[in-house]
Order: sequence, then structure tokens, then C-alpha cells
Amino acid sequence: MTADETNHPNLTELGYDEHSPVRVDEHTDGHGHEVALPEDPFADPGLEPHRPRATDIDEKVARSKERLIAALFTLSALCTIGFMVAYTEVSKTATVNFFPIGAVSASNFALGLLLGVALFSLGAGAIYWARTLMTDVEFPQERHPLESDTETKAQAAAEFRQGVEDSGIKRRPLIRRSLLGALAVLPLPALWILRDLGPLPGDSLRHTAWKAGERIINDMTVSIDGTTGQGIKPEDITIGSLVQGRPLAALTAGEDLNNMMAKSAILLVRMDPADIKSQQERDWGYQGIVAFSKICTHVGCPVSLYEQQTHHMLCPCHQSTFDLSEDGKVIFGPAARSLPQLPITVDADGYLVAKSDFDQPVGPSFWERG
Repeated sequence: MTADETNHPNLTELGYDEHSPVRVDEHTDGHGHEVALPEDPFADPGLEPHRPRATDIDEKVARSKERLIAALFTLSALCTIGFMVAYTEVSKTATVNFFPIGAVSASNFALGLLLGVALFSLGAGAIYWARTLMTDVEFPQERHPLESDTETKAQAAAEFRQGVEDSGIKRRPLIRRSLLGALAVLPLPALWILRDLGPLPGDSLRHTAWKAGERIINDMTVSIDGTTGQGIKPEDITIGSLVQGRPLAALTAGEDLNNMMAKSAILLVRMDPADIKSQQERDWGYQGIVAFSKICTHVGCPVSLYEQQTHHMLCPCHQSTFDLSEDGKVIFGPAARSLPQLPITVDADGYLVAKSDFDQPVGPSFWERG
């Protein structure tokens, strides 16, 4: 841009006609003459003309799309049947080595994969059907306001009051009370049927597989089939480190492994004994090593995010945070109770073992907990 252009900017860009110093107005043609504007500058432009798809004009293409959609629906049906077969035939203790995750439950893997493919195929088939074969012509529909006018609402309220009066429910307490009683009893069969879900839990929710002398097994040393593993010695845990453990009984639990681990999984951390604020926690630990339940007291998620500087344990599901240096108490989040601590010591061979079971139920609260 030259110096002359800098001193004399483009007049058109500033709103002036390039041939005269008359300012261009949006309602004129640039020469001072008024220009007629449409009555509604935001008028509905209407729908674009319908453009037929290949399936609308070529039956051969439509047939190929039809076969693809049918294949997706058939795949969904086969995976659904496979899900039912896997539910009954795949062992709960079987494992598969799934890269890059590692060893996972074969039952959970099969059920999740089959159900996921079944639902995806069903949804994909329905969407593809709608996009390729169903009509795609758009039909606008004008709708009136859905709210009733004041007069109609007043009339409805009056008719309701009149209906109550005509029923005589206010004047006949015997009918009213017997009706309320029948409605109160009506839901009871549903609760009664729940009895068929299995035996009552009794006090099983209050106890885990831990007992006096039960050796702690390092989860990282457990074999793929879950039948072998190594114990933990105090020197195996350094200050600031986190170790996940299970009871020795879990190695022979078989079909009950998942139920056992749902209550008995623990976390072990080692702190400087001077950092432990609670005397009970110090007494229940061993040389600064403390063991806490791995099951969050909110909804039962596994907690495993440890911050060694603050000794805080975070649950990744809903961010409940527990202070492991002070009885595992809740310092943030929706959890209502502290993480239960497992009393530990060492056995004659120098391995960490439990002194007893937890002194309170682990995991989320349940109504009969008291």
C-alpha cells in the first residue's frame, strides 16, 4: 500500500459511493434513491427440492442394501444367542490373555463382546435401514400451542372436584380406608417374588475371607489361572509404594473367586510411622505398613489412585478421597464412611498376615447394616 493509499482509504469500504462523496445507506441504491425491502427479511425459505437416492431409482442397489441390513440383524440375533450360551457354558474362573490389558475374565470378556456386537449390529442395521431404504421426504407440520387455555384448565379442575364429590369418598370413610389398605398391600407380591432371587444374605455381608493368620498374597504375582501367588514380606514394600493384595484362600476359591474378591481385596501402603496420625492405625499396621479395603464405601468401585506425598487415596468413579494416614477417613466426595482398615502382622516365616477380619462391613452401605 502506497502512502497516498494510506492517506486516502477506500471510500466504498467506509460506506461511500466510489464516484461521489454521498454515503451509501443500506436502504438506498447508493445514489439517494429508496430501495424497496421485503416485508419479512427472515421469511421461511421452504424446503430444498427432494433429491432421490440411488436406492430410490435403482432396485438392484436397494436389494444390496437390504441384504446388508438383514446381515446386521442376523448377526445381532446370533450374538444374542451366543451371549446366552456363554452365560451358562463359560467358566467364571477361566481367563484369557487380552493384549494390552492382560489377563481378564473369559466369562466377562465373552459376555461383553457378544452383547456389545449384538446391540451395535441391531442399532447399525436400524440406522442404515432408515438412511438408505426408508423414505427421506420431509413433510413440515404446523402445530398449535400445546398448553390449554385458562378456561379449559379451570373446567378440568372443576370436573375433577365434582368427580371427587360424586364418588362419595369423603362421606364414606369405610370405602376410603379399605381402598387405601388394598393399595398398600398391592406392591407386596413384588417384594415376595424377590425371595426367588436367592437365599437371604444373612450376615455374609459383614464378613470377608480374612481371618487371623491369613497370609496376604501380592496380586502382581498371581498366575493367569489364579491358582498360585507369592506372599509379601515387609521388606518388599518401600515407603510411598502401593501394593494390591488378596487372601491366600483366593487361590483355591474356584467359582467363588469373584464374590470373595468383591469384599476381600485390599491395598497396602508403607508410610513413615511419624506420618500416621491415628494411634489405632499405627497399632493395626506393621512398621508403617497399613492395609485398607480396596472397595470404596460409596458404591463399591475399586480405589487405587494413591498420592504418596499427602497419603490420599482417590476413587476414580466419583472422586471420593480418603486420608490413609488418619484411619482412611473421607476428606472429599460422596462417600459417607471411612475405608475399613485390616489389622496386620507377620507370621513365623516373616510374611504379612491378617490379625483378624475387618471390624466393620466393607464396601457401600446396605439397609440392614445398622
